[in-house]
Amino acid sequence: QVEVKESGGGLVQAGGTLSLSCLASASGFDDYVMGWFRQAPGKERAGKEREGVACINWSGTYTDYSPSANGRFTISRDNAENTVTLQMESLNTEDTAMYYCAAGPSNGAECELESFRFEYWGQGTLVVVYS
Repeated sequence: QVEVKESGGGLVQAGGTLSLSCLASASGFDDYVMGWFRQAPGKERAGKEREGVACINWSGTYTDYSPSANGRFTISRDNAENTVTLQMESLNTEDTAMYYCAAGPSNGAECELESFRFEYWGQGTLVVVYS
């Protein structure tokens, strides 16, 4: 069982930066792939799946990003501290969403940005980008 908790969301002007953190309480943190997902306001009610933003493998040596995040966001992890960070730059209003940290079992050397591969989810942290 893994509990994850996000922090760092808030209000930021377009073009700005924001860093989200996720703390996982689990022994064997490095047995898990970690990911960040997001859901824009109203999308949950519409039945839309959460959008994968970035994931990182157990050792931090492999990462994957969505096309919208690639080049602007950076995911990293610290296995000694049980933390995962999502550094976001050049934010725009389309990045406004609830951001969720998730953990899933590690099945190899890579990670995949599909929500069904992640079993444990946090409550989310809200990011609002204004122009």
